Amino acid sequence: MTLMTYQVLARKLRPSTFSELVGQDHVVRALCHGLDHDRLHHAYLFTGTRGVGKTTIGRILAKSLNCEKGVSSDPCGECSICIEVSENRFIDLIEVDAASRTRVDDTRELLENAQYMPTRGRYKVYLIDEVHMLSASSFNALLKTLEEPPDHVKFLLATTDPKKLPVTVLSRCLQFQLRNINSETVLSYLDEILRKEKIDFERGAIELIARASQGSMRDALSITDQAISYGQGGLIEKDLVEMLGLVGRDKVEVLLREIAGGNLEKLLDITSELAQQGTDFVSLLGDIVSAFHNLAVDSALGKKTSIELGDEVIQLLYQIALMGYRDMSIVPDSRSGFEMTLLRMIAFKPGGSEVKIPPLNSEGQISDKPIGQDNLKKSPIETVTSLSSQGSALMESGLSWEEVLDRMSLSGVSLMIAENSILQKHTSDMVELVLDPAHDTLLNDAQKVRLEEALCSFLGENVKLNIVVGDITVETIANKRQKDERKRQENAEQSLKKDPAVQSLLETFDGVLDGVTPSPKGD
Repeated sequence: MTLMTYQVLARKLRPSTFSELVGQDHVVRALCHGLDHDRLHHAYLFTGTRGVGKTTIGRILAKSLNCEKGVSSDPCGECSICIEVSENRFIDLIEVDAASRTRVDDTRELLENAQYMPTRGRYKVYLIDEVHMLSASSFNALLKTLEEPPDHVKFLLATTDPKKLPVTVLSRCLQFQLRNINSETVLSYLDEILRKEKIDFERGAIELIARASQGSMRDALSITDQAISYGQGGLIEKDLVEMLGLVGRDKVEVLLREIAGGNLEKLLDITSELAQQGTDFVSLLGDIVSAFHNLAVDSALGKKTSIELGDEVIQLLYQIALMGYRDMSIVPDSRSGFEMTLLRMIAFKPGGSEVKIPPLNSEGQISDKPIGQDNLKKSPIETVTSLSSQGSALMESGLSWEEVLDRMSLSGVSLMIAENSILQKHTSDMVELVLDPAHDTLLNDAQKVRLEEALCSFLGENVKLNIVVGDITVETIANKRQKDERKRQENAEQSLKKDPAVQSLLETFDGVLDGVTPSPKGD
C-alpha cells in the first residue's frame, strides 16, 4: 500500500534558486554579485515582515556557498549537498529558531562547535531565525564569535524586528531589507502557478488573495491552499468572500454610491448587516480606499466612472478613508472605527448632510468665522508650502550629513549606503554622495531610487541624487558609530573592572565577568 501525502503549495513551490525568488530583485542582485566575485561577508542580516523570503534566501545562500561545483550564485541543485540543503538535512547548515532558544546556555552550546571545521561542506552555516528574540547574554555570546569569526563559518540572521538588535551586532552584519511583495506581483505569480498545477480559478478570487496576503507570498499560498479545500478543488470568488469574511466588489460599489449620495441611514443599515455576517471592517475600509484610488485614476485619465464625483471630492474622500484606515489599529473596535469614517465622509463631503461642526480659531476656541471649502483647501496648501520651505533650508543651514540622516525615514540597505557615504556637494537641484568602496556591492538602482525619494521627501522638493564610489579620506557615519560603540564598550568594561562592589562579588563567589553590555545612550 502506497501512502499518498499532499504537500502544501508554500512548501512545494518554495524557491530553490535565486532565479526562482519573486519580488526581492534588489537583494538577489547584491548577493549574486558578492557570490560571483568572491566578495563574501561573514554575517548577513535579512529583515522584513513574515513570509517575504528571509529564511528561503538564507537556505539558497547556504546552497550557493557549499555546492560541490563551487561557490556561485547559481548552485547546480543536483549534487548531494544541494539536495540535502533542499531536504533540510545538510549537516553543516545549522538552523535555529531563536524564539524557542533564547537562553545564553543554548547560544553557547550552539557556538562551541563553530571552531571546528565543517563535516561535509565548504562552510558551516548558522541560520538563526527571529534573532531579535535572543537574550542580552545570548547576544553577547554571539557577538564574541561575530567579532572574530573563523574563516569557515557564515552567519545568516533573519528578523522581523531589527530595531531590537544591539547596535554592536548590527554593525557587524551586512544588512538586507526585504520588501513586502506588491499585489500585482503576487497576482501574476498565483495566475502562473495555478495554471501549471491545473487548478481552476476565477480571476476575482486570486485578486482577493493577492490583497489579503498583504505583501506575504507565503500567506498568499497558504490562503490559496485553504481556498482550494473550501472550494472543493477550485478557486471561486464567492467562496473567498465567505471564507475570509470579506465584502464583494458589488457591495463596495453600493457603499460608494451611498457615500456619494450622502445617505447616512442607509450606510449604517448596511454596516449593521455586514457586522452580522462577521465582516472584516479593516479589510473593507482598505477596499474602499482602493476603490477611491481607482476612481481618482480613471477620472484623471478622462474615463467615464460608475460614480460621478468631482476630482476634489474624490481626493477628499480618499484622504478621509485613508486616515480612518490608519486609525483602525487604535479604535475600541473595528465597526465603530468604520462607522466614524463614514460619518466623516458624509460630514465633510461638499453638498452632503448638514452636520454642524463649529470651527476653532488659532487659540483653540470656537470661532464665529465659518470654515468653507476654500479655507479647507487653503490650509493644507499653506502647510505644504511651509514644510517645503523648511526642508530647503535645512541642508543650507549647516546641518551635518549625520543630522540630515537622523531626520530622514531610512532603514535597511539604503540607510547602510547613506551611513557609509560622505556628502560631497549639494546644490538646489542636486546632491552628490561618495560611497566607501568596501560597500559598493550594496549599491543598485533600486537603492539609489529609494534614497533619492527619501531625500526629496525630506527636502520637500525634487533633487537629483548622484552616488559615486571613491576613496574616502574622512570618517563616515558608520565608522564613527562603530568607534563610539567600541569606546562605550571599553569604558563599560573598565568601569566594572574598577568597581569595588563588583570585584568583591567576583572574589566572594569565585566568579568572572562573562560579558558586559553598555546601557543605552542617554540612560
